[in-house]
Amino acid sequence: MERKQIVELWRQAAGSPGVLVTLVRAEGSSYRRPGARLLLNQDVAGQPRHAGTLSGGCLEAEVIKKAPWMVREGARVERYSMLFDDTAEIPFGLGCGGTVDLLFEPADAPEGKALLRAMEDSLQGDESRVISFLPGGGRGLRRLVVDEQGTVLFRSPALSEEKIACAQRLSPGEVYEGRFVERLAAPRRLFVLGAGDDARPVVDLAASVGFAVTVADGRSQWAKPERFPRAAAVVALGEHLAEGCERLGITAADAVVLMTHSYEQDRALLVATLPLAPRYLGLLGARHRSSLLVSEAATLLRRSVEECCARLFAPVGMDLGGDGPEAIALAIVAEVHGVVHGRLGSSLRLSADDVHEQVRRGGASRYLQTQCALETVAG
Repeated sequence: MERKQIVELWRQAAGSPGVLVTLVRAEGSSYRRPGARLLLNQDVAGQPRHAGTLSGGCLEAEVIKKAPWMVREGARVERYSMLFDDTAEIPFGLGCGGTVDLLFEPADAPEGKALLRAMEDSLQGDESRVISFLPGGGRGLRRLVVDEQGTVLFRSPALSEEKIACAQRLSPGEVYEGRFVERLAAPRRLFVLGAGDDARPVVDLAASVGFAVTVADGRSQWAKPERFPRAAAVVALGEHLAEGCERLGITAADAVVLMTHSYEQDRALLVATLPLAPRYLGLLGARHRSSLLVSEAATLLRRSVEECCARLFAPVGMDLGGDGPEAIALAIVAEVHGVVHGRLGSSLRLSADDVHEQVRRGGASRYLQTQCALETVAG
């Protein structure tokens, strides 16, 4: 979603100068990781606007204020510390606890345009790798963009063939000796098979966290784009659900949620999608209903119930409590998001032991030191 907003702002302000800021390195605690971006530009009316974020709000005001000045002489890298320092009157960054390196570059320079075009292409499914040779030591920013087959899409004139060959062997990650390597992957795809009213908050929430959502249903009166404005596509499958589902092109990397509320449709779609083994396959419905559907699908596919259950999340969604379409949508999207990112389900809350250990490792704050001194004097 953030990448789409950045690209849209760039296109709206085509031809006007702007500044693209990329987080290229993070140490310690940081709200965002390398690859996070912010574009400062103008909207169609010429008013200053920005898209994207670099932190949880700690850095944005400072970056937006200084970005145009930062790139007066070209791209540069600036380090920001968000370590908590309560000896200062106003602790910069409010104590997020880490340091980050930000790359400031003119958005209208060839390297900036190449990166933004690659970001735009990734939204259409054309993935690429971007290697940015960071400015420093008297050298300016240089950039290499290659597609998934290794074909060079863009290269800065100053890059030698030797440097290009070496850079292409680097894996995406953080900074390698002044080179920031990243993979611009296509948005993860979610197929919501079922276009009822309760599918609408699922689509909206999934789109807001970056999924490219396709809605499909056998009932053309429900599968209408105006009902799902945030969906990437809305498809009427027609009467022959299996053939219609095949046209969607679901792969093993995709996520699928079955929520038609029609027993016959869910059974047909379950039979069609189980053999595809998508990364996530969820089935909406009560446990008894889901059990019957799995049993019948296993019989029709001539597979064991155990094999089918191993590929299926049924009933769909995490057990978060609550009621109503929005709460159900939250439970569904949370589970889908967790599975596709390989991090399904645990709380990050602090324990008392955590607090004692973190304070011991980081040192007590000035406030705690003062309180301990006062207690010592009073004792």
